[in-house]
Amino acid sequence: MEFAYTPKVQSLRTRLLDFMDEHIYPNERRQAEEAHQSYLNALKSGGLYTGLPLLEELKAKARAAGLWNLFLPEASHGAGLTNLEYAPLCEIMGRRYWSAEAFNCSAPDTGNTEVIARYGSEAQKARWLQPLLDGEIRSAFAMTEPAVASSDATNITCSIRREGDEYVIDGRKWYITGAMNERCKLFILMGKTDPDNANRHRQQSMIIVPADTPGITVVRDMALVNHYDAPFGHPEVVFENVRVPADNILLGEGRGFEIAQGRLGPGRIHHCMRMIGMAESALEMMCERVVSRVAFGKPLAEQGVWRERIAKARMLIEQTRWMVLHAAWRMDTVGNKVAASEIAMIKVIAPNNCIQVIDDAMQAFGAMGLSQDTLLVNFWAYARHLRVADGPDEVHRNAIAKHELAGYANPKGK
Repeated sequence: MEFAYTPKVQSLRTRLLDFMDEHIYPNERRQAEEAHQSYLNALKSGGLYTGLPLLEELKAKARAAGLWNLFLPEASHGAGLTNLEYAPLCEIMGRRYWSAEAFNCSAPDTGNTEVIARYGSEAQKARWLQPLLDGEIRSAFAMTEPAVASSDATNITCSIRREGDEYVIDGRKWYITGAMNERCKLFILMGKTDPDNANRHRQQSMIIVPADTPGITVVRDMALVNHYDAPFGHPEVVFENVRVPADNILLGEGRGFEIAQGRLGPGRIHHCMRMIGMAESALEMMCERVVSRVAFGKPLAEQGVWRERIAKARMLIEQTRWMVLHAAWRMDTVGNKVAASEIAMIKVIAPNNCIQVIDDAMQAFGAMGLSQDTLLVNFWAYARHLRVADGPDEVHRNAIAKHELAGYANPKGK
């Protein structure tokens, strides 16, 4: 295993760090103000969240700097980076959770773009792929449902039934990230085309649903740990007698679970990469705080409890980083399916380790750490939601255990 940065990655990393210093960190207040105004406008009008002018400005700058679509391994569409090469770059973007969109590297667009690029028909690519690659539109992935335990994807109840040259969709989804944004122009929706199939993993299909199709109702935005995430949002959406052309099906009926597994592997590891960046930022904030804050006659940095917490934070971050790099290397060398156990492990390890780092940083700030005056509460909310998003910890731990026990259940020669 060789995890050293290639010259190409080193160059991109240097340029990305410079971009963060010049354009992202100085605009934190403006981003927060524009996001809050977007939320207030939607609240007043009962409409969707408007995009942020700042992000449109930054997209143009990032594209001009060659820092665009870095997540795509296909050189024809993106930077041609492997998962291992993308890891340190995604980590840098994670230092400010909103910055990934400036580089057209934000979820769920990354996963949806990969789905269309890899599984879409030529007609689907012609209509949707280039606008996504250009950052002109946004998208959403409609899978989670409020009425069932969506951690088991075979439970979903949303119906996709064929009627002539159309599919008719009926169902209710929620926590559909990005769907509150006025620039969200399509859903990739997972539902059941063959609910009676004896093979539970062949019941589901995925289909592209234009966001302006009649019958789609955005019911409400869902708070994420009591935070409304403008301008993206995570709304509850109802699909009622929604009709789309039969050509909108992805890969064919019964292939939805297969597509989901291919989509979620990179999506999960990208979340973990960003999570490391947030934890690094939290540790920086904690260190700055404890060297400048005096309690009981001496700086916090000279008190044993804070040295212990800082040492623990550094170890937790490094453990997470090396596990993520190893998982990325495995994905590149043996494929996502074979690397499923490594992906599951980092999906549990990353949010749990990083939550601890962020929580200790919040403690260092005292009351301020619970307020809007630092980014730590937002970091904590992002990390906490990752223990549920893209599969809860319990599901991943179960998968890891099954993989570990497989050789013992039917030992060779017995």
